[in-house]
Amino acid sequence: MKKTIQILGIALASLVVSCTQKDKNPEVEMNPKTDPMAIQAPVDSTKTNSVAASDNSENSLDWDGTYEATVPCADCPGIKTILVLSKDKSFKITEEYLERNSKNEDTGTFAWDSSGSIITLNGKTSKYKYKVGENTLTQLDMEGKPIDGPNKALYIFKKK
Repeated sequence: MKKTIQILGIALASLVVSCTQKDKNPEVEMNPKTDPMAIQAPVDSTKTNSVAASDNSENSLDWDGTYEATVPCADCPGIKTILVLSKDKSFKITEEYLERNSKNEDTGTFAWDSSGSIITLNGKTSKYKYKVGENTLTQLDMEGKPIDGPNKALYIFKKK
């Protein structure tokens, strides 16, 4: 019984010592978001707001110029389309229906969406939407969603 008490005493003493050691040198990671004592670097709000705004097609790509594609047509071999985008946010579009003696032209302005990656034409008849990429425009459906299906590659306009 005396040995059992001694063993329990030694075990209790080593437990107290081990807990005390950890308390003296805690290894705690400080979280600047939740710990008010953590050191935080000052935030430059001009950089924070401009990062999201600067990384988009509108301000980082050379998007103005002439784009061409022959898009699918329900009752002809295709519609040869030439779209010219200008820096002043105006456009000119020419649509020539192949093997038909029909050509449409329209002019107007275009607007960027809030993400700075999609434009919408605002012409008399042209209300198309395009996703702007590096030297390409990808025509979208009227809801701004990608056109899918076996002919989706035909809706990609190449910059000339």
